[in-house]
Amino acid sequence: MLDINLLRRDLDGVIAKLEARKKPQEFLDREKFSALEAERKRIQTRTEELQAQRNGLSKQIGQLKAKGRDVAAVMAQVGGLGEELAASTVRNEVLQSEINALLMGLPNLPHESVPVGADEKANVEVRRWGSPRAFGFAVKDHVDLGAALGLDFDTGAKLSGSRFSFLRGSAARLHRALAQFMLDVQTQEHGYTECYTPYIVNREILEGTGQLPKFKDDMFRVLRGGDETGEAQYLISTSEISLTNSVREQILDAATLPIKLTAHSPCFRSEAGSAGRDTRGMIRQHQFDKVEMVQITQPEKSYAALEQMVGHAEAILEKLELPYRVVLLCSGDMGFGATKTYDLEVWLPAQSSFREISSCSNCEAFQARRMQARFRNAQGKTEWVHTLNGSGLAVGRAMVAVIENHQQADGSIAIPAALRPYLGGLEVLR
Repeated sequence: MLDINLLRRDLDGVIAKLEARKKPQEFLDREKFSALEAERKRIQTRTEELQAQRNGLSKQIGQLKAKGRDVAAVMAQVGGLGEELAASTVRNEVLQSEINALLMGLPNLPHESVPVGADEKANVEVRRWGSPRAFGFAVKDHVDLGAALGLDFDTGAKLSGSRFSFLRGSAARLHRALAQFMLDVQTQEHGYTECYTPYIVNREILEGTGQLPKFKDDMFRVLRGGDETGEAQYLISTSEISLTNSVREQILDAATLPIKLTAHSPCFRSEAGSAGRDTRGMIRQHQFDKVEMVQITQPEKSYAALEQMVGHAEAILEKLELPYRVVLLCSGDMGFGATKTYDLEVWLPAQSSFREISSCSNCEAFQARRMQARFRNAQGKTEWVHTLNGSGLAVGRAMVAVIENHQQADGSIAIPAALRPYLGGLEVLR
C-alpha cells in the first residue's frame, strides 16, 4: 500500500510514477481521490469544531450548576452536537474505507533506477553466465525426454485437467532432489531459516502481500464446509505469502533484522488470462513447486539485500551448470507490489531462448503497510520494515532446464556434480 501522506504531499508526482507503469487499469483516479480527500478534510475540520463546542458547553454547564442556574437549554445544545458528531464519525469511517479501497488497488511506485517501458521489450539485460551448449545431435524438449523418466501429463490431465502433471520414478526423484538441493544451499550457504508453512491462507493474508483484491481471479479459492456458505480461504500462489506475513502485526527488534526465510512449497495459480501460452509441458502449470526466499530488512539495507538475493538465486543455477541471464525489469513489466525487480532467465535448448526461472523483488514498505509490520529503530521510534522476495528457484522449471541442457544423444540425462549426492551418487539418469 502506498503512503497516504505521499499522495497528499505530492499527488502529481505519484500519478506520474504510476503512469510510468504503462498499465491504465492501475492508474489513480485523481478526481475521485481529490473528492474523497476534500470531504475527509471538511468532516475532520467540522468534527474538531463540534468537539471544541461541546467541550465549551460542558464547561459552561458546570459553571451554571455551580451557580444553581437552569442548564436545560445548554444540555439540549450539547445533545444536538452529540448527534451531529455521531453522524460525522459514521461518515468519516465510510470515507476512510473508500480511501483505503482506492489505495489497495494501486501498485507500488517504480524505483528511480527502473527503466521506463511498457513491456518486456524495454527490459535491460544486466549480465550473462555460461554459454549455451552446442549439441552434436537433434535436441529434444523436456516433454519427449521426460516421458521415459516418468513425466506423465496424460495422467495429470485425467486426474485434474489441463496444466497438471504426474511424476513417477526417476522424474519424481529428480524433482525431489532439486528441491532438497536448493533448500540446503539456501540454508547452509546463504543463511536462510527453513520453514514449513500452511498452503491455505485467509483473505487478509493475501491482502497483506498484495494478491488481493487485485488478483482474485488468479487464485484458487476453497470453501470450508464445502458450500457457498462456508468461509472462503485461498491456496497460496507462492510461499512468499505465508513467509512474509509471518511478521504481520509485529513490532520487531532492529537487532533481529534482517530476517531471512526460505520454504519449499507447492504453488497454485489459475493462470487467468494466459490461455494458449506454454500449454506444452511444465513451463506454465496450475500446480508447481518452488523454493522461495524472503528477507525482512531495515529500509536503508533493502537494496543491498536485493542484490544479495539475486546472487543467491544465481548460485543455484551455476551449481546446476545452467546458462542464464539476469534482466532488470522495466516499469511496465514489474509485479504489482514491486518497486524494483530482477528476473533470472535460464537457457532452454529446445526453445532456443531464455525463460524466467526466478524473480527477485524489493517491495520496500508496500507490503509492510498492508500487514502492519514494523521495527523499532535506534531512536526507539517505529518504522515500516522493507520486504523482499525471490525464487530460489522454481523447481519444475529447474527440472526442465536440467533435462534439456544436460541431455545426451541416447536420451539419458547427465547429472550435474552438485546434484549427484541427492540422487544417491548417480551420474546419469536413464
